[in-house]
Formats: sequence, structure tokens, C-alpha cells
Amino acid sequence: MSDAIKGNILTSSGWINGAISFGQRVTGMHGGAVDPAVNGDDYVIPGFIDLHVHGGGGKDIMEAGDAPHIIAAMHARHGTTCLLATTMTAPPHEITRALKAIGAACADRRPGAARILGVHLEGPYINSGKLGAQPNYARAATLAEVQQLGTLAPMRLITVAPEIAGHLNLVRELSNAGIRVQIGHTLGSYEDGVAALEHGAAGFTHLFNAMSGLHHREPGMVGAALAHAQYAELIPDLLHVHPGAIKVALRAIPHLYCVTDSTAATGMPDGDYKLGRHSVQKCMGGVRLPDGTLAGSTLTMDQALRNLVSLGLSLEDASHRVSTYAADYLGETERGRLAPGAFADMVVLDRDLKIKAVYIEGEKCDLTDA
Repeated sequence: MSDAIKGNILTSSGWINGAISFGQRVTGMHGGAVDPAVNGDDYVIPGFIDLHVHGGGGKDIMEAGDAPHIIAAMHARHGTTCLLATTMTAPPHEITRALKAIGAACADRRPGAARILGVHLEGPYINSGKLGAQPNYARAATLAEVQQLGTLAPMRLITVAPEIAGHLNLVRELSNAGIRVQIGHTLGSYEDGVAALEHGAAGFTHLFNAMSGLHHREPGMVGAALAHAQYAELIPDLLHVHPGAIKVALRAIPHLYCVTDSTAATGMPDGDYKLGRHSVQKCMGGVRLPDGTLAGSTLTMDQALRNLVSLGLSLEDASHRVSTYAADYLGETERGRLAPGAFADMVVLDRDLKIKAVYIEGEKCDLTDA
């Protein structure tokens, strides 16, 4: 038996005013084309997809244990229906422990929690000279090690610094194996970025942050992204990236999509939290190391959506950038869109873009503590 929701529904071909019926998947939609700006009904849009999640609800993904479940439940209350659990640079045994917990959570989604699609391995294959908030356990990668880690949890996305010896060939091998490779935490040049893209790299990790910047005589990794990328992730908390730089990226990169880079402090009061091996402090809306370096964020995807709209994006465009483009990037053709046969991952918003309901694979989530 199907449930149904009525409102202004964002379909793959635009807005309709009508109803969407669903079980675990969307079973049908009917209604007429509408301009949602002049119709006062709720908005029904695809569930948010976050490909860069370190933590939330007081838990850090590197803690292992039940941390992935608690993190996935906290983000679900803010409209995230799918996510990638994201590691920190750490000694091998700590990464292994975290991946085992992530793998178990991928196989056993709990009620009211976002679907964990797999792992974003953000470290340790990065440049020790551009750690950002990563602990200093950076090292070069080998295909054998990545393949072994992939037996513990689905390996969907890996961040690498392409200028590290051996990494260009690895980028090609990983890409050929069906793993998305992103460029990040890098001191590489524009030329290094172009070479990595030519070898199969597909995107950039938190664009602008922890990479060589744009200068008109040395375009850097940012220049490579702006000139050549089809996809890149960006943190739109309005702290990590200036609104003007966000607008530059929106004009340059067709499928720029948003991530939270969220930490254990997300959804929690100000105070001290863990980020991998680091102690970080949440205050004044951000998370920082003791030296003041930004250390992930407290952003949630519903706020990311509102921030994009505040910058002048239409709700449809903003929805694509917090959902559809990330799904497309991972090849998740049955998520990130409302269409018959797609998973019934949906967010219902009021006219102020505040969450009224969240459905994950047709199941309505409890929004308590959202």
C-alpha cells in the first residue's frame, strides 16, 4: 500500500503541483506544471546527499563503534537521506577500525538514519604540507592497500594529492576500478591538477580549502578546477568560502555540489569535541583547532540549501547542488531525484525552507531534536 504527499513537487522535469505516491520507491506522480513561487503549498524535493561527513551529534566517524549510526541519524533529521562516512588521516589500525564500523553500518541502516552509501577516504594519501585540520599521518598510497581497505567497507570516493610520487598512476588505477578520485589537501600546481584529471580524477575536495590558490601567473589547483572541472565539492557554510568565491565557482563548474564537512560538534552546543586525533572547539558558529585553523564545520544540509538560496540561487538549482549532482557524481541513478522507480528519499519544506518531514526509502523520520 502506497503513501502519498501533496504539494509543489520538484520532479526531474521541473515543478508540478500535485501528489507523489510511494512505498520504498516512488510509485507515481501526478499534477500540473506550477511556479512554486506563486503557489503557497509546501515544497517536496529530493533528499539531500552529503559526500563528506566526519561526524555529528557528538560523535566522530573515527571513534568506530556505534558512531556511524548516531551520525547518520543526526543528519537525517536535517534532511540528509544518503551520505558518505568520511575518514581522517590516521595510523593504519585506526583507519581499519573505522572502516569496519562503517561497513557494518552500510549493511544495516537503522530506522530514522540516513543511508550510508560507503566511505570517503579523505586521508591518508594527502600532502603533509597541506594538512588543513588533518593529523600528520600523511603517506603515499598503494593500490594493494586501497584494495584491502575496500574489503572492509564500500570504497566510493578517495581524496589524493596528485603531486605525490606514484599517485598519478594510482589515480588511473582507482578510476578504472570504479572508485571516484578527488584532488585535495594538495600543494600541487595547475599542471598537476590537469594531469590528474587526464588520468581519471573526477573532482576536487572542498574546493578552495587546503589547496594551492589562484594567482594570475600561477593558477594553482584552484585554477585547474575552475578551468577544467565538471564536478567539485564545496562547503557553503559562508565561513570556509567567501560568498564571492562561491559565485565564481558556480559560474565555472557546471556540477558544483555541496557538502557539509561536518564534525562531531554538528548539532551540539559550543564546547570541545574530537576530530580524529585532534581536539577542536566549537564557538561562534565554527569549529577550530587551538591555533584558529578551521577544522570541518557544523553545517547541516538544510542550512546549506538555505545559504545557497540566500546567494540568489533558485530553489531548483540549490536542490540540484545538495542532492542530484552528488548522486550523479557517484553514479547513483535511483537517488537524488523524484521519479517513478527512484528511492522515495524526500524532504518536505515549508515556505521558509524549514524542514517539515523527511522520508528515507519511504520511511518517515522522527525529527525530534532537529
